[in-house]
Amino acid sequence: MSEPGIREPILELRDIVFGYKLRSGENVKIFDGLSMSVKYAEFVGIAGPSGCGKSTLIRIMAGLIKPEKGEVFFRGKPLQKPTSRIAIMFQSPALFPWYTVLENVMLALIHEKNLSGNDKIERAKAFLDMVGLTAFESAYPAELSGGMKARVALARALVSHPDLLLMDEPFSHLDPLTAISLRREVESLWLNQSMPPSTVVMVSHDIEELVELCDRIIVLTKRPAKIAGVVEVDLERPRSRRSPEFYSYVDEVYTLLS
Repeated sequence: MSEPGIREPILELRDIVFGYKLRSGENVKIFDGLSMSVKYAEFVGIAGPSGCGKSTLIRIMAGLIKPEKGEVFFRGKPLQKPTSRIAIMFQSPALFPWYTVLENVMLALIHEKNLSGNDKIERAKAFLDMVGLTAFESAYPAELSGGMKARVALARALVSHPDLLLMDEPFSHLDPLTAISLRREVESLWLNQSMPPSTVVMVSHDIEELVELCDRIIVLTKRPAKIAGVVEVDLERPRSRRSPEFYSYVDEVYTLLS
């Protein structure tokens, strides 16, 4: 999904340095001068060995964690704090159990001062309809299946009309059939230029999942993480996992990981 004239970066990380100190006093360096960029209308995947800092990287991109050194730029300006223009979907849906499905989605609109209460309700209902949960607006999280909770989290991530959707292993806790359905949902929304988001960055351990969805896969080394390589996936959509071309890309990513 690309549009002519808007291939400049929507997000840039420049010389990011980040680490933390263990209780033992040992300093663990996660990133030591990491730089990368994400262009408008891209679907970018991030792969790397366990513990290399992929989830930390997503939080830095979202403005939830501030790097020790280096800068994050969003739409050409320094990113100082989280913004509704960047949405994030975590491994766990993280829904508030005392709120209904509708109320959980509306939480993402709490800072939208230009919308009336009724406007917020109608927008939240529209996105719940989009993910197939119209009949469950009044349900509570405890009454939902794992797949339905993930759909609520997706609706909440998109209801603020973000430019950039960050996804941290969003399908890892789902059964295979539900994961397939949600992957198709996300891809369909991204391909629809009239709907958010325009750009997606997804972390996953599932290499086939990344090849199925992404234009470009950035492979990280063990920490302190650097870029081991970038795989450009040039396959028509929808992509078939059964094709030899598909698995040539999978092999390329695994080669970089190893």
